[in-house]
Amino acid sequence: QVQLAESGGGSVQSGGSLRLSCARAGYHYTTYTLAWFRQAPGKEREGVAAIATDGSTSYADSLKGRFTISLDNAKNTLYLQMNNLKPEDTDMYYCAAIPGHLYYDFRLRHSQYNYWGQGTQVTVSS
Repeated sequence: QVQLAESGGGSVQSGGSLRLSCARAGYHYTTYTLAWFRQAPGKEREGVAAIATDGSTSYADSLKGRFTISLDNAKNTLYLQMNNLKPEDTDMYYCAAIPGHLYYDFRLRHSQYNYWGQGTQVTVSS
């Protein structure tokens, strides 16, 4: 059974930074795509960033330069470094996984992923 567990969320002031982690367990695929999504109540889940096991990355255009996705295979952990946070970044953040390498155009579409964590809340105050 694949399990994804996010951590690292919290409350921070505008301009601050947070690093989210997503620990993977029970994941035995050789290649896969991992991603971060975020969602506010009543809104659609939004793709933030994605990374494949070949190291290729994809980012939402609006977040490039502030957010960085990375993968530590030795620790089975996915990260999202978030800098210069803004109040509009306040959301529940989820990690997701799918076997294989998604084509770039599909990596930030939540419908493409079949494994999800429970989410971690990020709150940015002005």
